[in-house]
Amino acid sequence: MNLNFKKLFSAFVASLTMGAAFSQTVEKEGMALVQRLVPAHAKDFVIKKIDKGDKDHFEIQSVNNKIVLSGNNGVSVASALYHYLTEYAHCQVTWNGTQLNLPKTLPKVPTKVRKDTPYELRYYLNYCTFNYSMSWWDWSRWEKEIDWMALHGINMPLAITGEEYTWYLVYKELGFTDNDLKDFFTGPAYFSWFWMGNMDGWGGPLPMNWMRTHFDLQKKILQRERALGMRPVLPAFTGHVPASFKNRFPQAKLKTTNWKNGFADTYILDAEDPMFARIGKLFLQKQTQLLGTDHLYSADTFNENEPPFDEPEKLSKLSAKVYDGMRQADPSAVWVMQGWLFYSDRKFWRAPQTEALLKAVPDDKMIILDLATEIEPVWKRTSAFYGKPWIWSMLNNFGGNTNLFGRLESAASGPALALKDPNSKRLTGIGLTMEGIEQNPVLYELFTDNTWTDKLIDTDQWMNRYIRNRYGATEPLTLSAWNTLRNTVYTVPKDKYIRDGAESIIQARPTLDSASRWASTKLNYEPKKLLPAWKALVEAAPKYTNSDGFKYDLVDVTRQVLANHALTVQQAMVSAYRRKDVAEFNKQSAKFIQLIDDLDRLLATRTDFLLGKWVSEARACGITEPEKALYERNAKDLITLWGDKDCPLNEYACRQWSGLLTDFYKPRWKKFITHLSADLRGEKALDMAAFTKEIKDWEWNWVTARKDYPTKTTGSSVAVAQQLYSSYWKTLNE
Repeated sequence: MNLNFKKLFSAFVASLTMGAAFSQTVEKEGMALVQRLVPAHAKDFVIKKIDKGDKDHFEIQSVNNKIVLSGNNGVSVASALYHYLTEYAHCQVTWNGTQLNLPKTLPKVPTKVRKDTPYELRYYLNYCTFNYSMSWWDWSRWEKEIDWMALHGINMPLAITGEEYTWYLVYKELGFTDNDLKDFFTGPAYFSWFWMGNMDGWGGPLPMNWMRTHFDLQKKILQRERALGMRPVLPAFTGHVPASFKNRFPQAKLKTTNWKNGFADTYILDAEDPMFARIGKLFLQKQTQLLGTDHLYSADTFNENEPPFDEPEKLSKLSAKVYDGMRQADPSAVWVMQGWLFYSDRKFWRAPQTEALLKAVPDDKMIILDLATEIEPVWKRTSAFYGKPWIWSMLNNFGGNTNLFGRLESAASGPALALKDPNSKRLTGIGLTMEGIEQNPVLYELFTDNTWTDKLIDTDQWMNRYIRNRYGATEPLTLSAWNTLRNTVYTVPKDKYIRDGAESIIQARPTLDSASRWASTKLNYEPKKLLPAWKALVEAAPKYTNSDGFKYDLVDVTRQVLANHALTVQQAMVSAYRRKDVAEFNKQSAKFIQLIDDLDRLLATRTDFLLGKWVSEARACGITEPEKALYERNAKDLITLWGDKDCPLNEYACRQWSGLLTDFYKPRWKKFITHLSADLRGEKALDMAAFTKEIKDWEWNWVTARKDYPTKTTGSSVAVAQQLYSSYWKTLNE
């Protein structure tokens, strides 16, 4: 046997072995997911590996009283399972309500089903999601989320948990001491902005225990994602270095930049400095050694930070240097860039600057996320990112806020319209890039259904199926409720610029106005037009007392109706104050405080809306009492002040949660009402500047105080919603 033939034969045998191993992995991981999701019916499913196309695909068929799920990888098999559950068994799995009431004998699939995806990549997550929603997740919660990803066809998740530990090891190898780094790493609720180079140190110092445990968590996350056939996107170096870098390397070329949100300058290493490529290479080498790689790397050099120069040639050189740092460590590296900068700072990123930044990197070595395509398709004004592969992404939620909001028709038609547009050039995938999850499940169910079709989704047909799967049945009342929701909260008029959902005036730092900076009360519909949906759900409630999805929707719609009504009451209170009508002021202010209590009582019936869950999970991450206190402070700060008491981002990440309403928003408004009352009685004129200073001190004391909140629900969602309907319906229709 000659040498060449022996090599070819060995390679052939190896390929067969690898193929068999991969097939076993697909079948093993697919069955494991089935057992986690529907354990009582695991025996009714058979998992098979198939490979009949270039892009991901799956098949479903009934054979010998078994449901056979076939796919080319774990994600395809999981998608096959979810397709079967939604299309034949009428089930649903969402963050806010799951319906898995399968019959004893599973429905058969009449004829074989075959689905192929037109989208090679299906991206998931935003840097911000890791804090606005995921700050305190353990493996149990992550396991559920990875299953959700697979069921919904995600194959390209951002994976940055535990990144800080890799950086710690790199800097230690460069000679940095723990003291050099103590003011570098942020607290765990602020990693997103630390990773993006916006801030150092805030919310810290970060305990070593956190670094180690979350690095171990990252290994579990990556192992499961890869086993299912996903290609996780890992971080790369963008130039952000510790302030102590100037002491350790005094010759280094450093620039300062400032996020302009009340935080100190951060330091950026000049891409022309030889240390830039060295550190970039060291980081990726260390990360690959510890975690492996799928050759996809996220790097956002100018996230909400304007570059120090706008000359296209300089921007091009900088971009080339960033990529070169990746390439030196991994010749197969592909740079995945969030396209947010082109949306958020369009005045700077004009055509010459944008083209220069992008064209410095080979087309097949960069992927652009059009991060908020449903709000503004940046691809249309950048010649589809000048030939780079790009991903149509839906952002939808900012700050993890609690509101009913979304562009339903855009989610149903946007990707397919772009796919068919010849100007979209290298549209390669679709993505979910929300800042926070665990709200508006309808938007995400609808959007991910684009994965397996190149056609526009018929929302009438889709909505009927969604309601049946969610509630277990459909009827005129639930169909009517959702028809109203589609035409109110889930429709954004094209003639209005409304970026995201409105918040309630309850969440605003008290004011005589109708909003504050971030707690915008600007709705995309008339509040009264939402009322028929509330009425229909309340009337349908007796039939759905055992439906988790229905009860969530009933609470959420009731919450939205009352949250909207709060503005009417607050403005009536302000009007009475300005007229010096003491009796009316007392009446309206009492109604306003009662409304907050009523909302809190409603939200206390659902785990989805408990402050106690957020705080207790944060404390559970700590081992020592100081660690627990630090994490509690992080958790409470992010969703209220965001930073210190003078931070301009206060209320950006506000939530309508039980516990937060009665322990933070209500006392704050009561203090304001007390000041207004004193003014009306002629005791002390209202001094808004003095009040704001006083309330900022009170807010900071709340953030730093130690307190437990209920972690268990109280009351019946249906009963409380019905009571509130009886109390408010007449008033709301006046």
